[in-house]
Amino acid sequence: MPAVSWKRTTREGLSSDLEDRLTQLHRHCADQSSHLRLGRLLHRLTHSDPGVKESALAELELATQLIRARVCVTFLPESKTRSADLECHLGRDRFLVEVTAMVGSAARRRMPLRGIARDEEQGEEEDRGVILLHRIVARIQQKAKQLADYCDPVVLHISIPRADLQCGKGGRPEAIWLDVKVLSGAVTVLLTSLRHLSAVLISLWDVEPLPSKAGTRLANVELVERPKSQRTHPRVRMLIHNPGAASPLSERQAEVFLQLLG
Repeated sequence: MPAVSWKRTTREGLSSDLEDRLTQLHRHCADQSSHLRLGRLLHRLTHSDPGVKESALAELELATQLIRARVCVTFLPESKTRSADLECHLGRDRFLVEVTAMVGSAARRRMPLRGIARDEEQGEEEDRGVILLHRIVARIQQKAKQLADYCDPVVLHISIPRADLQCGKGGRPEAIWLDVKVLSGAVTVLLTSLRHLSAVLISLWDVEPLPSKAGTRLANVELVERPKSQRTHPRVRMLIHNPGAASPLSERQAEVFLQLLG
């Protein structure tokens, strides 16, 4: 499909930024498999289900960032056998990336949170942060199953556009206070049993990081926190290397993901 006709098909209902990203990806990824995948992603961007839409946005965003970091990116074909989303080459080295977004099912978004009172005390908000932490760990376990057959380094990227666990209509959104050090520790422990995963990249867009109670940090974790005013970037983005990975990221590959944090 020529770039001109591709540009014409993306105009309706999409921002100019998304149009630019789609055009850049279409030009960079010259293979037919990538073009077919990009066509499906374009359809999902206008889907009514927020989970479908946010997943497509996360995939496009990360692919664009990788290309800007001088990585050669190809979209892997969709098949009945679940696979990673992106095949990436940095020089002669290959690595795979799986992208997922967490917004919760429609049924879960309508459900009240059992056992959590609706008040303004930070203690209750911390409990909501614990629930979010458990859901992130569960998503990593779920996604890891489809990536077990790869021998090359594999990175799982989880984008969480809304931390509001209720997502209900009416009333103001309640803040979610998250202990990012506890999260990084929990993910690190989990990764020791998932040796085929090289690292996990987590983007949290609207959480409130709890103030750190200790100056120590895990050596395998890189973390960037941004102020609330920078709404075009995630509030918190962390890269958690698997200390027991069978195929760890090379130094050059790790540098690419560190660039994505900045």
